[in-house]
Parts: sequence; C-alpha cells; structure tokens
Amino acid sequence: MPTLAPSFMGYLLVIILIVYFLSSAIKILREYERGVVFRLGRVIPVKGPGLVIIWPIIDKLVKVSLRTVTMDVPAQDVITKDNISVKVNAVVYFRVMDSIKAITEVEDFYYATSQMAQTTLRSILGQSQLDDLLSKREEVNAELQKVIDFQTEPWGIKVTAVEVKNVDLPIEMQRAIAKQAEAERERRAKIIHAEGEFQASQKLADAAKIIATESGALQLRFLQTLTEIATEKNSTIIFPVPIDLLKPFMEKLGKEVK
Repeated sequence: MPTLAPSFMGYLLVIILIVYFLSSAIKILREYERGVVFRLGRVIPVKGPGLVIIWPIIDKLVKVSLRTVTMDVPAQDVITKDNISVKVNAVVYFRVMDSIKAITEVEDFYYATSQMAQTTLRSILGQSQLDDLLSKREEVNAELQKVIDFQTEPWGIKVTAVEVKNVDLPIEMQRAIAKQAEAERERRAKIIHAEGEFQASQKLADAAKIIATESGALQLRFLQTLTEIATEKNSTIIFPVPIDLLKPFMEKLGKEVK
C-alpha cells in the first residue's frame, strides 16, 4: 500500500498538467474574432476563426473583434468661426481592418480613436460657422469622417461614419435664432400677400378689358350683382343703373333745354 500512494500522486499530477496544457493551448475564436499571436515576442500570421492551438508559455494570444464599434464622443466645447460658443457631441462608427496593426501600431486603438475623434471634432467645427453647422450637417459629417479615417488608417482602423448628434446653443443665441426665423416668416408672408395682390390686379385688368369691348358683359355683371344681393336678407337693395340706359333720356332733356 505505501508504494501505491506515490504512483497515484504521480498520475494525478500528470493528468493535471495535461488538462492545463490543453486548456492553455486550445482556443476557440468566434466568426467575428481574430487572434494575433506573439511567439517569443514576435508576431506570427493571424489565427482564426474557429479552433486555434498555441504553445503555452511560448505563445501569447490577443483577441481582436472585427465587428463595427459604435463609440459615443462626449460633448465638446467648441467656438465656431463666427465666435459662438456651443456644445457638440457626436457618434463614430469604426471597425478593425488589420488586426496586427491594431495591436502593434497603437497601445489601445479604442482609446486612441476616441481621443482622435474628440480632437478632430473641436478642430473641424471650430473652422465652421454656426449656420453651416446647423444647415449643412451632412457636409460637416463627411469632413469629420474623412479626417478621422485618415488619422486612424495607419492603425488598421476604418472609420465608416461620423454623425453630429446634438448642438447645444446658449439661451441668448436661441432667442436670436427664433427672432430671425420669425422675421423670415413675416417676410415670406408679405411677399405672398404682394404676389396675390399683383395677380388679382392682373385679373381685374383683364376683366376690365373684356367689359370695355363687350357691352353685354357689363349688363351680365349687374345682374349677377343683384343675384348676390337678393340671396342675403337685406332691407335695402342698391340697384346699379347702367349709364347707357340713361343716355337717351339725357339727350332728350338736352334738346328740350335748347
């Protein structure tokens, strides 16, 4: 019996070492993951996805996700080109295109991309006027995406989109913009009213030309006026008498006076 205890402990130790070796050597990477392996400090070709076997102690595996990352850029204090202080936040969409560069070229690619986005946001928006920031949002987003992607390309990072979310204006500027919008609405209303008066005057001028050439048109207009008056409950009716009806009587009266 005493001779069996050491052999049993030896077998148990061997089993433990085998389990440790297998757990350290066998790695499973998902479809969207890649493994950057450092063998004695040197990078070897990327592993994965699927079953990956490495040498414990000799190899070190670093997992990198290839999925698109949504990163929220905190609100930044920006002074626009026309000297207006605003708070702007944005969202950046990026993904890793080269796993080896993302690990070897920069210490923490997520943190580095975040800092680059914040710096670029302040720089680009500081060169824009407030009206452009509010009305030309797509152009500003495209410029931000272009600049950030150019800076992160050496790290193997592809910035697919940048969207400015909120632009917080001071209360005084909000009031000024509201007054400007109100004045613009009043200007449009006056222009529309003037165009309506102009079109109405043109129609009246055309109607006057037709009535001047057709004597019967004036009579029809008088009858239409009487019809409109008769539909209302009025105690007094004003009857317009054409001058042409009174003309024979006026001529007769003139002859008698002579």
